This record gives sequence, structure tokens and C-alpha cells, in this order.
Amino acid sequence: MTTPFKDGFAPVSEEITAFDLDVTGRIPAELNGRYLRNGPNPLSLDDPSAGHLFFGEGMVHGVRLRDGRAEWYRNRWVRSARVAERLGEEARPGPVHAGLDFSANTHVIGLGGRTFATVEAGALPYELGYELDTIGACDFDGGLPGGFAAHTHLDPVTGELHALAYFFGWDHHQHLVLDPKGVVQRVTDIPVADKPMVHDFALTERFVVIYDLPVTFSMAHAERGDRLPYAWNDDHPARIGLMSRESGDLRWVDAPPCWVFHTLNAYDDGGEVVVDVVSYPRGFVDARLDRGGRPTLDRWRIDLATGRVGQTRLDDRPQEFPRIDERRTGRPHRYGYTAATRELVDVVGGELEDLPDDAFDNTLIKHDLRRGTQESRRLGRGAYAGEPVFVAAGEAEDDGYVLSFVNDPSRGAADLVILSAQDFTGEPVATVHLPARVPLGFHGSWIAD
Repeated sequence: MTTPFKDGFAPVSEEITAFDLDVTGRIPAELNGRYLRNGPNPLSLDDPSAGHLFFGEGMVHGVRLRDGRAEWYRNRWVRSARVAERLGEEARPGPVHAGLDFSANTHVIGLGGRTFATVEAGALPYELGYELDTIGACDFDGGLPGGFAAHTHLDPVTGELHALAYFFGWDHHQHLVLDPKGVVQRVTDIPVADKPMVHDFALTERFVVIYDLPVTFSMAHAERGDRLPYAWNDDHPARIGLMSRESGDLRWVDAPPCWVFHTLNAYDDGGEVVVDVVSYPRGFVDARLDRGGRPTLDRWRIDLATGRVGQTRLDDRPQEFPRIDERRTGRPHRYGYTAATRELVDVVGGELEDLPDDAFDNTLIKHDLRRGTQESRRLGRGAYAGEPVFVAAGEAEDDGYVLSFVNDPSRGAADLVILSAQDFTGEPVATVHLPARVPLGFHGSWIAD
């Protein structure tokens, strides 16, 4: 496919450090920590990595907030051995799984007082310092038998961090559980056929919910030279796995054929398991990102007695990057937050030019799933918005703030926009004006000090 690094995804070419950032409004005093976000940022558009959205070198953008001030902004490439060499630096020490030394470009999380850039498909995470310098690749002191995962889910009650790893060289997926200090406690291999991709999964109090969907490793596309040889496979039936967190027993149920990048949340509801996801009619058709159809927010209800999966459309607008108040992970939730960013959906859901001009805009959405309503914060053309990350400030589920990087086309630079979750369409609580553009990327975290 042609390079997707255009418009909102166009990379930046330098690393910047800036202090005492300008702010409009007032940063809440309780926001003490770092807002970090990872994403692909090729070192050069002439590199092979620039030919596919998923292969650009990882760059983490971060803003440090403390005592009502925006103390710094930094953006740093994740130094794999290749990146370090290209930048004229010594390679960082650390293990490598199966020869896959990759500049992790998908997520950035905090665990046990440490910071990790993560990626899927066999590569290890990279540990970063507080100021985003690269420490080195990490296998959690030998606890990882293979690679890690882009998406992890933290149980807010037990403190366990769950991950689901996959690799084209395996005949299984691997469920991993780490304790709050980052020590691997359990590793469970889950046999699967056809080497399917698994970008995300879900967690409830009773189950690990595994998506086995019709996007599988394709030798034909590998031989054709596709860098990401995963493709829609009509011969691979869609199913959902429910693995007991207590016993490890695994049950599979038939699922509607679709593709899922991201989970909003899941929870147990008596004799059912409820899973809210952003789903596509198909994915990776002919190993392309842009031939899967448009993403919608859907709810699955899995009947534990019959194994049937009912599906309800929660919102039919194209949207992605679902997030919740993560204190509700695995528990019933009322609210969710998504981003409807035109540039992103152009890449992963197909061109939107057949829609009326006012039918789609760069928008952040707050979903009230109890009432079935949405609040939309429209940001205008060119103001591409990143993933909305919720930061709790009180006991109520939506008592807190929603943080997102938003491009300001008038400045040619980005802002960190801080919204009140309870006044979602009102004036931002604060807008931190960054000195540079932040390209559209993938996932991030608020990591409190």
C-alpha cells in the first residue's frame, strides 16, 4: 500500500525539549505526573518502515504536569539498536526475542514505578527513563518466554497486569500475568490455528476474553513481500474464548465475523459476559489496512448457558481509540470515550469522501451507555485529535479529566487539551500549548507521580 504518513500522520524530524509551557486556563493541581503517548515516527520517509503505518519507529511524546504548571514537553525516539545506530549512539543493552529488535511504537505504560514502550507480534517492550531516554529492551528479568503485547489490562482490585502475546512463529497465544512490581507470575499457552493476529483482548472479574478473528498470518503475502503479512481469511471462523481467571479452563463460542483492534471494556452480568468493542466488518483485506470497512462501537452479550453471542450497535459513527475510567476495568461501566479522527479512519477504514462534508469531523465523543446518549466535542478540520485518556479526580465514574493531544492548525503545533469529563463540551479546563506538532499516533497513558 502507499505510505500512510501524510496529513495528520506525517512524522516530525527532530527531538525537542521545552520547559515552562504556555497554558490557557488552569491546570488542575491534582494532576501531578506525565501524559505520555507513543506512535510511529519514521526516521526517514525514504526508509522501508515508512511504507506501512505499523512499522515506523516508535516516538514517545510526553508532557510533565506538576502543581498547576506544565513543566516540560519532550519527544524521543525509542532507541532500538537500529535507531541508536542511525542517531550515532551506542546500542542499549537488553534481550532480543527471535531476532526482533523493534522500536516499540504502539503504547506506553507505567508499571512498578517504571515506564515501558510496548508493541505486539513477538518483539519485547523497551524500558524508558522518567525523561523518556531509552534504557533498553526488557523481558521482565527473564519472565517473558517470548514477546509482549501492545495492549495490557490492569485489574484495579488485584493490581495484576494482564497481557496476551502472539508471534507468527508460535502455534499458540500466550496469556501473561504480572504483579504490581512487574514480576511475571503466570504464563499460559493457548493453542490456536492459523496464527491469528490479536491486537487486544478483554478482562472481567471471572474471565480473560480472547478474540480469535479471521485475520491470520498469510504465507502468500509474506512471499509477496508484504511487511505485515496478515490478511482476512474467510476459512478461519470467528470465535471468542472465555478463559477462567480462577481455573484456567478455556471455552470457545462462535462469534460474528469481524475485526477488532480495541476493547472499551468488559464485565460479568449474571449469566452473561458483556464486551464493548470497536469493530470493523472485516480487516486486513488483501493485507491492507484500508479495506475493512468503517469502525463502529458495538456491544456483545455472550450467554454462558447457550454460548450465543448477541450484538448491539451502540454508535454507528466511525470512531476508534476507546477508553474508560480504568478503575472500572472488568467491572460494569457507564461511560466511555472515543476519538472520531478523519485521518485515522481514512487509513484503517477506507476513504470517507463519499460522505457529506459535515457528516464527519475530528471529534471526541463521551458515551453514556446507561442512557444510550453521546456528547460530541467537534474540533474542526485539521485539528486531528488523539486518543482520549481519562484521569480520575473523585469517586464518581466520570469525576475526572479527559486528556488528548489535539493539533492546532493555526499554530502548526499541538496542544494538550484537558477537559472536564463532567462538562465535556464546555470550555477546556486547561490547554497546554506545545512548541511542536504531535503527529497522530496510537496509545498513551497518564502516569501519576
